[in-house]
Amino acid sequence: MVSPRMKAVQFSQFGVPTEVAGPVELPAPAPPGPGEIAVDLLCSPINPADLLLISGHYGIRPPLPALGGLEGVGRVSAIGPDVKNLKVGDRVLIGGGTWREQMITSAQGKFPLPEAAPAEQLAMLTVNPPTAWGLLHDHVKLERGDWVIQNAANSGVGTNLIVLARQLGLRSIAVVRRDDVAAQLRDLGADLVLVDGPDLAERVRAAIGTGRLRLGIDAVAGEATMRLGECLDDGGVVVNYGLLSGQPCQLGGRETVFRSIRLEGFWLNKWFGNHSPAEIGEVFGKLAGMLADGSIHVPVEATYPLSRIHEALAHAAREGRNGKVLLVPDPR
Repeated sequence: MVSPRMKAVQFSQFGVPTEVAGPVELPAPAPPGPGEIAVDLLCSPINPADLLLISGHYGIRPPLPALGGLEGVGRVSAIGPDVKNLKVGDRVLIGGGTWREQMITSAQGKFPLPEAAPAEQLAMLTVNPPTAWGLLHDHVKLERGDWVIQNAANSGVGTNLIVLARQLGLRSIAVVRRDDVAAQLRDLGADLVLVDGPDLAERVRAAIGTGRLRLGIDAVAGEATMRLGECLDDGGVVVNYGLLSGQPCQLGGRETVFRSIRLEGFWLNKWFGNHSPAEIGEVFGKLAGMLADGSIHVPVEATYPLSRIHEALAHAAREGRNGKVLLVPDPR
C-alpha cells in the first residue's frame, strides 16, 4: 500500500534562498495524538525573516534539513483525544515549518479565528501585527500627540504600525525609498511621508516644528539607523527590528554621546517570551478583530503554489514590491 504524500518546501543547507530551498514530497503526517490537531495549509507568507532563516542569518538556525515558513493559517482537518478548544473546520494560526500542505501541531494556545477575516490576512497575523504592536508599546512611553518615525514604512510591519499609531492617538512619519507609495500610506493614516536621504532630519524638524519625537523604528540598519537617530529629540530611542540593507546599525557620536540617543533591538521571539499567555492572547484578540473589520490590511502582490517556490522566493526578494508574496497548496 502506498503511503499518502504531501508537498513541502525544504532546505538542506543555508544559503541563497532561491538556490537552497526547493519543493519536495514527504510522507503525510500520522493522525493527531492526544492534545494534537491536524491542520491543512490555507496560505503562508514569505517574510524577510523567512529569507534570513534560509540564508542562515536569522537569530536561530534550525536543524537541517528544515522546512520553510515561520507563520501561516490553516484549517483543522482532524482533532486528537482530549482537544476541547477546537473543532474540525476551525481556522487556526500555525508556525514553524508552515510551507507544507499538512501538519500536526499542539492544540494548546490555539483558538478559532474569526470567519469574517480573509485567510490571506490571517496568514500574516503572527509576525507583522504583533511586531508593530510591540515596537509601539515596549520601548518608549508615548503620549497622545507624540510623533513616531519609521523607515521601510510601506512594509507589512510599517503599514500595520501606521494604523496602530493612529488608533493610539500618535502622529507618524513614514520614511520610504520612493514617493510612488506616498498616497497609499497617507490613506492608511500616515501624517507625513518623506523619501529617505541625508537631509532627512532637517526636513522632519521643518515639518513637525516643536512636536515631540522620541521613537524611531528601523527596519533597514546601516546609515538609515543614523538618519533616524538624527531626527529624534534628545534621549530618544531607535529600535531596530530588521536588516534590509545587510549592514550593521550605525549611530553617530553626536547622537550617542551628546544627545543620549539609544539603540535597542526588537525580536518577536523575545516578545513572546517576555509576555504571559494571557497578555499575548489579549493582543492577538484585538489584532484579529482589526483584521476582521478591515482596519488592518496588508496588500498582497502575488500568490504561488508550493511547487513554484523558486519563483515565489525570487519575487519576495524583488525590490519595489507593493505587497506580500503568499504561498498556497498546489491545486488538487
